[in-house]
Amino acid sequence: MTHMILQVRTGVTLLGGGAASAADVAHALTIAPVLVAADGGGDRALELGLEPEAVIGDLDSLSQVARARLAGRVHHIAEQDSTDFAKCLYSVEAPFYLALGFDGRRLDHTLSALSVVAARPGQRIVMLAEEDVIFRMPPRLALDLPAGARVSLMPFGAFRGESEGLRWPISGIGFAPDGRIGTSNEATGSVTLRGEGSALVLLEKAHLRAALSGLGL
Repeated sequence: MTHMILQVRTGVTLLGGGAASAADVAHALTIAPVLVAADGGGDRALELGLEPEAVIGDLDSLSQVARARLAGRVHHIAEQDSTDFAKCLYSVEAPFYLALGFDGRRLDHTLSALSVVAARPGQRIVMLAEEDVIFRMPPRLALDLPAGARVSLMPFGAFRGESEGLRWPISGIGFAPDGRIGTSNEATGSVTLRGEGSALVLLEKAHLRAALSGLGL
């Protein structure tokens, strides 16, 4: 079922109730200026002195204080077949999304957020975690990285690719969640990746701009 709540022409910053520093949120908003909160992320937004355009979710975490202050912007979606993160993604249409506050507390929440990013190839979603920037691997990706930068590939299904500019090339290797995974590779300079299948790319958060540029953002 579709619940279209917001349609925008700029990037959207999605804020969850997990770990998200004030500095990271402020930086995200310079890139994706429309703020949308997922459930308890509405409280986090208010703590930061921000008022989201919308708060979306099953609302089991949003405080009564936040509901009152954000009256008219709170959208209850009762279905329990998806996470609040996924509810935001199917309710908000935007060119791309920067997602913060979806990691750093419960591991099951973090894993579910990563699964959502991996499972939505039709949307450009960049997740900012405490140490990492994470996004789904597109068919081709060019990254302007310094030598020594960490590049990890985490398969969420069968994945096979080719690489240029990695210390340990991936060409000819089959990746899978129950087999070979690609953590802690290193760039030797600019990196070009091509691949088929489902995998997440994880870079150091310092390379957010390189990730966005590689995704055409």
